[in-house]
Order: sequence, then structure tokens, then C-alpha cells
Amino acid sequence: MTVNSLEALDRRHWVHPVASWAGHEKCGVTVLKSARGAFVTDASGHELIDGFAGLWCVNVGYGHDSIVEAAAAQMRELPYATGYFSFGSEPAIRLAARLGELTPGDLNHIYFSLGGSDAVDSALRLIRYYYNVTGRPAKKQIISLERGYHGSSSTGAGVTALPAFHLHFDLPAEGQHYIPSPYPYRNPAGSDADAVIAASVAALRAKVAELGADTVAAFFCEPVQGSGGVVVPPRGWLRAMRETARELDILFVADEVITGFGRTGPMFACEAEEVVPDMMSMAKGLTSGYAPLGALAISERIYRAIADNAPPGAPIGHGYTYSGHPVSAAVGLEVLRLYTEGGILANGQRAGAHFEERLAELSSHPLVGEVRARGLLAGVELVADKASKDKFPREAKLADHLFARGYANGVIFRAFADDIIGLAPPLCCSESEIDLVVERLEKTLDDVLALPEVRAGLR
Repeated sequence: MTVNSLEALDRRHWVHPVASWAGHEKCGVTVLKSARGAFVTDASGHELIDGFAGLWCVNVGYGHDSIVEAAAAQMRELPYATGYFSFGSEPAIRLAARLGELTPGDLNHIYFSLGGSDAVDSALRLIRYYYNVTGRPAKKQIISLERGYHGSSSTGAGVTALPAFHLHFDLPAEGQHYIPSPYPYRNPAGSDADAVIAASVAALRAKVAELGADTVAAFFCEPVQGSGGVVVPPRGWLRAMRETARELDILFVADEVITGFGRTGPMFACEAEEVVPDMMSMAKGLTSGYAPLGALAISERIYRAIADNAPPGAPIGHGYTYSGHPVSAAVGLEVLRLYTEGGILANGQRAGAHFEERLAELSSHPLVGEVRARGLLAGVELVADKASKDKFPREAKLADHLFARGYANGVIFRAFADDIIGLAPPLCCSESEIDLVVERLEKTLDDVLALPEVRAGLR
């Protein structure tokens, strides 16, 4: 099938996620054809280094034959097995056990979803169930962070605090509340780590006091905010927020959908501060994007409270047809093996240190206000004025220019609408490949800087 015929079919039939539908009809699809390692090739033969790992997910890189073989072998033997009726499959059972070993502390119980959004949705449903069966039905309010992203399900999109996910969707819903992002670069408390942490702790305490401690159920946060612009809190922030939630008697839910599986260095970002949440969502790097799979890890305390207080003999009415899908689970097991026995996690830690060093060199570029990174997760914030941190006017369409120029230069990154570049290279990258990402990004910044409308807005 030709590229032109594929573009025509796409315009007529595929509704793309988080896109301007009318805009996509005009611009059309870019068809990706093949991939290997950290590189993807489109249907025209243009090769690019993928500085965003698909959608923050292809952590081990493309083209691992062992993953393909694991999926094919499982498809031949048992392509599907339901988790209903107390059925199960070996891959799902083994993967749940392996995740129980790898996750922090007593997060020993694993509920499988298809991705991050429904892992978060599962957390929200089970939190409500937990409080109802333990005799505290008034605890319904959910607090999360401004700029936070927790999926786009009908409930989770309200815990997400990004305008595009609320506009015309009648969100946030009742019971969904936000406190300011830590965001050191633009925090009213300043960029000092202690001040940022103190401001967040005070904001959580104040919001719980405002709502009433007996009505607040949980606090959700990402260890590093991803889709909100890769906001990297100071070290110690996550632990302080976890301890504050404990003191306030509210559940602490860590959303590690992006940060999990080596993205920030350790297997899970929570490990860096010895934080054990009550629940932890994960997806993306769990299968490195080779198959749909997410999971919610539940602490022993919360699991036991639900199991022991649920109506005797009654099912807990939450489930998905594809929960614990054996093919996805087989893929997940092989991906975890590649992280640990295959050296991908260790390589990611080395590459992450090099990435942080190389990316910091861009701080002197005329367009760059701040470079922030934690391992192989980074944001580069562009400004028109370094002193005032003022942004370019929307009419400059900086994000559109950035992505187009980056694509022409052979590098994929995420160009957020508020002039922040998101980066998440695969953990398999060599130092020379990290250098290539940074060099092509720098060339892209130079190209954009040369545009008359951008040059005119620079102060």
C-alpha cells in the first residue's frame, strides 16, 4: 500500500489521540515504517533518533528479537486467558510475583490493567472501595498537583490537571482538587530546595484543612511531572510529601507510569528517596511499548483491609477483559529480564549521567531558560527573556517550529505547547547516541532561533 493511500485512509478513519481532529485532517499522518535500537525510520526512508522513546515508553529500545520470540511463543501456546473465574496463566502469575519483588516495600499485590490511564482509574475505584468497607465513607476528596498528568480516563482526567484534558469535558469533577506544582523554575517560594519543599508541604496541609481531614481520601503525584513539562522537584520533596500524607491520614499514590523502570535511574523513582507509597501505578516501560500493559501495585495494608472487610463471598466488582493478558505478561517478563540480566538498567544509569551533563551545556543557548533532568528524563524550557522568564507570544508557534525543525534534523522529541521540550531517550542508548540527540537538538534550537518571528520576539 502506498504512503498516499495510507494517508487517505488515515484521514477518513483513524481518530488520533490528543490531536486537533480538523488539524490532523489538514496536515495528515507521518507513517513510521521500522525501528532498531534508538532509531526509527519513516515511510519515506528518513531515519531519526528517537529522543522520546515513542511516548516515554520504549525504554529498552526497538527491535529486541527476544521480546518478539517471547510474544510469539506465548501466542502459539496460550494466546488468551481470562483472570475471571479464578483462572490465570503462568506469565501473568510470574509477572505479578516479579513486580512484587521489584517494587518498594510492601507493594506486594498487583492488579493488571492495559496501560497507565486505567491503572490510575483502578486506584481511584479501589480507594473509594477501601474507605467504604473500612467504615469511613466520607473520605472521597482527591488532591493532586497542578501540571500533573494521571491519564485520560473519565475519572483520571480530572485528577490530571492540564487544561486540554478538562476543556469541554466538564472536568474537574466534584471531589477533585489541586495544589501548586513544585516547579522550582517558576515557584513563588523561589528555587531553593528547602523553600520549594516547605511550600508544597504547607499547600497540602492547607488544602486538607480546607476540605476537612475526614473527607480527604488520597494525594496523587508523579515523582517527576512528565506531561506537565518535565518538572523535576528537588530531592527530598517526594519523601516529605509522603510523610505529610501519612501524618494527615490520607493515602499516598505515586504515579510511576513515566518514571518507572529505570527512566530516572533506579528501577522506580520512589527508591531514590526510600519512599513506599500506599499504591503505585506503572505502565509504559513495563513492556517498553511492545504490548499494552499497565499495573497497579497495592500495599499489603490496603490489600488486606479490602480483602478482610469486603462483604463475605461477594466479588469486588472491578475488572477488565484483558487484565493479566498472557501475551503482554510474557513480554513484560522478558523486558524485566533485559533490564536486570540484560544490562539495560545499568546502561540507562550510565547514559543518564552523560545525558544530564551534555544537556546542561544547552543552558547558555539564547532560547533556553532552564534545563532540568533526572536520569533519562528531561525538560528544556524556552523563554524570550532569560531574566524575566517571559515566554514567546502564542502567535510565534514555537512548538510547531520546534517539532518540524527537529524532525528535519533527524531527532524526535516532544514539543509542548508552552515552549518546553520533553526528552526521554531509550535506556539502551550509547554515549555517542546521547551526543547525537543533544547535537541535533542544539541544531534545531539554532534553526528556530534564526526564524524572523522568533528572533523578533527575543529580548
